[in-house]
Amino acid sequence: MKNVLKLLSLLVVISALWIGLLQASIIPQSHTWLLHIYFIVSLGCYGLLMVGVGLMRFPTCPQEALLLQQDIAEAKDFLKQKGDDVGSD
Repeated sequence: MKNVLKLLSLLVVISALWIGLLQASIIPQSHTWLLHIYFIVSLGCYGLLMVGVGLMRFPTCPQEALLLQQDIAEAKDFLKQKGDDVGSD
């Protein structure tokens, strides 16, 4: 629920800025079409930033990695008993 509220508040802030820039005479009328492009580029940069932060904070689980390797070895042994070719290690 926190992410939804954060996203909605971000959307409200961006909308307020958008409307404010269009209503005020800060940006010339001939350049207002660029706001759409800036918004899309900014949204893409924000998305890439969130993916990068998520990758940097991704936890490593050495115990789970060992359990996964054991499960893979068990599955290979099971398939070898059935006569299937599981490839080389």
